Amino acid sequence: MADIEVYRARRVITMEPDMPFANAVAVLDGRILQVGEIEDLRFISGAQVVDQFAQKVILPGFVEGHAHIAAGSVWRMCYLGFFDREGPNGERWPGLKSLDAVIERLQDAQHLCVEKAEPLLGWGFDPLYFGGIHMTANHLDEVSTTRPVLVLHNTFHALNINSAALHAAGIDRTVTAEGLVSDEAGSPTGEIREFALMQLVMASLNVDLLFADPTETDIWDYASVARRAGVTTACDMANLLSGETLRILQRVTTSDAFPLRLVPLFLGRPGDPAPQLKRIAEAIGYGNEKLHLGRVKLITDGAITAFTARIKKPGYFNGAPNGLWNMPPAELYSKVRAFHDAGYQIHVHVNGDEASELALEVFEKVQRESPQTRLKHTFQHCQMMDVSQFRRLACLGISANLFTNHIYYYGDVHYETTLGSHRAGCLNAAASALKAGVTISIHSDAPVTPLAPLFTAWVSINRTTSSGRLLGSEERLSLDEALYAITMGAARSLQLDDQIGSISPGKHADFAILDDDPYSVLPEFLKDIAVSGTVVGGVYFPKKRQSES
Repeated sequence: MADIEVYRARRVITMEPDMPFANAVAVLDGRILQVGEIEDLRFISGAQVVDQFAQKVILPGFVEGHAHIAAGSVWRMCYLGFFDREGPNGERWPGLKSLDAVIERLQDAQHLCVEKAEPLLGWGFDPLYFGGIHMTANHLDEVSTTRPVLVLHNTFHALNINSAALHAAGIDRTVTAEGLVSDEAGSPTGEIREFALMQLVMASLNVDLLFADPTETDIWDYASVARRAGVTTACDMANLLSGETLRILQRVTTSDAFPLRLVPLFLGRPGDPAPQLKRIAEAIGYGNEKLHLGRVKLITDGAITAFTARIKKPGYFNGAPNGLWNMPPAELYSKVRAFHDAGYQIHVHVNGDEASELALEVFEKVQRESPQTRLKHTFQHCQMMDVSQFRRLACLGISANLFTNHIYYYGDVHYETTLGSHRAGCLNAAASALKAGVTISIHSDAPVTPLAPLFTAWVSINRTTSSGRLLGSEERLSLDEALYAITMGAARSLQLDDQIGSISPGKHADFAILDDDPYSVLPEFLKDIAVSGTVVGGVYFPKKRQSES
């Protein structure tokens, strides 16, 4: 019989109602054997008491239900965001507070780059923070007039390119296409919106900033970001699952040293669903205990901060035209029906309330025609969903994974520019969703915002913006509700709550190890609790590896 390890802790927070708190947990063969008091567990036959966490607090490993492997891979590009950010190795990147500072960092990257013919790539650009000044091709021409320069917006729903890139993509004033932004004279500004046109432009430059096959380094870096945040299970929310990607994912996740359970979702796209169904079926065979396959992501609209989300009247607060559909409305039903009938859990991206309305109508129709009780689908983001929509979601048994971090990072922008004060206060209405009977989780959408579940929980409890403005006090969650949302709620959104999300006998021994107890600090300090490391399958992974010390 293998050794039984009993982890002694200052406190164990289980997320199980029959025993919410304990001070010890017994682990056998990577699974939880028993939870309780150290006085009882220490006498289990063959048990070895581990005091490594005696002064720490053990929670279920955090579950990130909406993020991307790109949170590891984007750091190969030049960071151009407004807020300070931390890379996979803990390096701090200062935020850029002006468009001039963005151009200067790109110029520095241009000078340092050896391969002058290859496109220069940047990410994280947040134009809404620069007082209405829009980046144009002319700005990026200050970096290079001969080398293509591509700058991915922080939303990942828009792109800016310079004149060299416009020329290489064959875009001039004679071109008209949905998503191409032009000035009053009809000339392209260099801004490209939403995936269809963005992918065409990138393909002409032999670049893919959205759905390229990840490298092994990308996946390990993503796991490093997760480990540092106390995350033991995380999604890759839009993956084409090519044969090469599946082989790499399988190779990486079968390593005992890999500190993360990965849930890559196949990205459903417009077109015939038959080859997409075949791809998912083939992918499932690559799965293992750290690699969960068989889920689908569908994208309806775009992003509110890119003005590409589809929203109901009165529309955008600043008068911008309505957004774009990434999945044509007429096609959404056929995709949902095909994946639903095949037995695959569907996660559908809905940012604007018009997109939520469309998705609800489609799922209501599919459930009437092809009722299933086993499948529990999930709506992702749900930023503008209202009480009536949440009630319909509850009737369908669909979970909501809310983009709570938007309150902090973009709440002021929504208040002043995109939606106005009233609708900004109703964004990510987590309390309303719970009152309507919806199972909720909350997420980062990393790398759009940092992967940090304790911060996300802090946002949902306090609902303050980066300037300190309170948005929607009635939508604040309690500490119990917020912790549930980053553990069991997120596990339920992935239909993995029988394996992860709480500290209960039989589940994976996946833990977040914290330096302090969330129940002993004031709500405004929850985000400041340090993560010491994680345990995945009974193996401890410290926050800082020796190579990062």
